[in-house]
Amino acid sequence: MSLDIRVVFIGAGNMAEAMISGIIKTGTLEPRQVIVTNRSNEERLLELHNRYGVQGIVRDKLKIESADIIVLAMKPKDAKVSLDSIKDQIRPDQVVMSVLAGISTTFMEKNLQAGQQVIRVMPNTSSMIQESATAISPGENVTMKNVRLAKKLLQSIGKVYLIEEEQMDLFTGIAGSGPAYYYYLMEHVEKIAKENGMEVSQAREIGAQTILGAARMMLEREETPAQLRKNITSKNGTTASGLQALADNGGGDAIKAAIEGAMQRSKEISEELEKAPVN
Repeated sequence: MSLDIRVVFIGAGNMAEAMISGIIKTGTLEPRQVIVTNRSNEERLLELHNRYGVQGIVRDKLKIESADIIVLAMKPKDAKVSLDSIKDQIRPDQVVMSVLAGISTTFMEKNLQAGQQVIRVMPNTSSMIQESATAISPGENVTMKNVRLAKKLLQSIGKVYLIEEEQMDLFTGIAGSGPAYYYYLMEHVEKIAKENGMEVSQAREIGAQTILGAARMMLEREETPAQLRKNITSKNGTTASGLQALADNGGGDAIKAAIEGAMQRSKEISEELEKAPVN
């Protein structure tokens, strides 16, 4: 069901496109209800218009007061400049939603007018196929009506989880950056398959289907991941040998380090931005 709102994306990169794709494909918004803007790359705006039918408008020509929800989708380092540019143009009833790693609700509130409604969001690029794991953390001033509205909008791109903001950096490490870990795994699956004479395209499909099947088992069965692993691990069998090789080569430690690394970088971005002077 289409929502009766207008959404502006400030930033036209991969995350903005992934979200726009999901929102339009599901019919949650009509293309005319979505505006995407950037500072000067008109070629990129035209590309998104041709692909999804959305309006592409260069930043200095945008009338931001026409939006109900303003999505910050630029690079995190550009967030403060963008907030400064809109803070005198937006109304208290408009919602500013950040999909940027490390951009806290406190940071947004500090760099906007007092009482501005803000929501911190962390989706991932699986938004493009409506399979994102997306977290939302509301700011102090946002109404429950607008939290529900944001959740409905984001449900068009996958599952939505309302979490405490102190867990957002961890969520970023697990889900925001998570797809890249699986893509990295599949790169190595393809490599070993090619080395052993299998077509890369076939290996990709086999590996992806295996990941999909394992994910559905965890979502649809009551057993824990540990129990599911034990269920298919026979003593001295092939799975046991593979798991031992993973352990011997630091597989578990590598997964833990990947999540912690992304989580720490999200915290660092927040700290760097918090140190920036407020105009």
